[in-house]
Amino acid sequence: MQRRSFLKTSSFAALAASAGIARAQIVPPFKREPRIAIGGIASECSSYSRIRARLENFNILRGDEILNDERFTFLKRYDVPFLPTLVANAGSGGPIARDAYDTLKTEYLGRLRALLPLDGVYLSMHGAMYVEGMNDAEGDWYEATRQVVGPDCILSASYDLHGNISQRIVDNLDAITAYRTAPHVDRVENTMRATDMLTHCLRYGIRPGIVWATIPVGLAGEQSSTEWDPGRRLWSDLSEYNRQAGVLDVSQLVGYVWADEPRSAASVVVTGTDPALQARIAAELAKRYWDARAAFKFGSPTGTIEETIAMAVAAKTQPVVISDSGDNPGGGGNADQSLFLQAIQKAGVKNVLIGGMTDKPATDACYAAGVGKTIAITVGGTLDPVESSPVRVNATVRYLAPVTDSKEREAVIEFDGITMTLSSKRRAYHAAEAFRALKLEPTAFKIVVLKCGYLNPTMKPLANPHLMALSPGAIDQDIPNIANKHRVPTYPWVKELQYSPRPYRSTRFART
Repeated sequence: MQRRSFLKTSSFAALAASAGIARAQIVPPFKREPRIAIGGIASECSSYSRIRARLENFNILRGDEILNDERFTFLKRYDVPFLPTLVANAGSGGPIARDAYDTLKTEYLGRLRALLPLDGVYLSMHGAMYVEGMNDAEGDWYEATRQVVGPDCILSASYDLHGNISQRIVDNLDAITAYRTAPHVDRVENTMRATDMLTHCLRYGIRPGIVWATIPVGLAGEQSSTEWDPGRRLWSDLSEYNRQAGVLDVSQLVGYVWADEPRSAASVVVTGTDPALQARIAAELAKRYWDARAAFKFGSPTGTIEETIAMAVAAKTQPVVISDSGDNPGGGGNADQSLFLQAIQKAGVKNVLIGGMTDKPATDACYAAGVGKTIAITVGGTLDPVESSPVRVNATVRYLAPVTDSKEREAVIEFDGITMTLSSKRRAYHAAEAFRALKLEPTAFKIVVLKCGYLNPTMKPLANPHLMALSPGAIDQDIPNIANKHRVPTYPWVKELQYSPRPYRSTRFART
């Protein structure tokens, strides 16, 4: 036994040693330690929302807070340090107030200047930011970054699958990569591709560039999940294209359809050192995506609010999970609409869980009353009283989350056979764990209404079945009928649109 254990240990030790030698021989050391900064700003902003993201709505990491945050612990795997600036994240919601954006941009650029000279910058982004009075906010951020760091610094960005691309973006970045899954389960892999490209290029003295093909198609994320075709097919082989010499990354983006601006569209972006090959790949994938445009569909049965409630009542199984898709805070919805509550009350349905109502006054009233108390409150319509009206209920407080910060308050109330979660701020109640943390078991209810689109991986296996209500809101899924004032001609608004891919080569190639 001891001998077998020794041999096994020795074998692993020998393999580890040989791997270390191979790495030393194959991967050369940096000629000098590069100076690489990290920064960024991320928000998914519906231009159809009346609420605004202000400075207090951002989670802001500064300096070493970035390196110590769990999202960026992967940076410690590199043999060079990353120099932190500022990373701001407002999640999904309405447009960003211009003064908030300007304040964050000014601070970021100041921190960036303090680190000069720089060889590279990793930008942690989303790609669907919309700032009041501005088109192409990410392009503005990159252009300002480029002006500070100079023409020779390599800029590499990581994107959400639902980001929008523009010529301004492509002409200021050197490398870009995006999620390949929706729901997004490849966050770490995506960010590591961006930093791997950056460090690889600096180690080997490579000067990459981007070729971009825009695709004039506007789709909801709920139609383009990679869990079913055609999304599954269109994203399944992207990594194979990366194996070609001269290609560093191939990414395909659905875009963010609820930002009514010229760059809002699907796209293919190819990072590499062979612009002719990159253009061929971009054209091939863009044409493939375009040809599949009419095949994208929702992954669950859909209907109006009233129709999905009727289907759920008629079902012999539980829980029937219904997505209140137009009010999904994870995609930019307000999370305060009461339309579903009103419809459920009108139908007289009982044993219902409604998850995710944002209402600070109602939540605070629950904390003031205490568990077990019955109080008269109004719920809904506090963030956008134009889109939704409050509903008066006599509710019993069933649970109060133990928090020290009043902004993090969550309450559970019960009234008329309905259980509802309330929160002081907009947050996603998409995962089963979000309810279990509030002492609620989703499977105990006949109907569960979630302010979401497609289901979180932890909720999906519980749904029996899942229905999607095409409810109104800031991210209305009725794409052909939402306002379209600033977009270029795009499908499905223009049904008979003619399109042939015309890949665009970044001007950054000219510097080599």
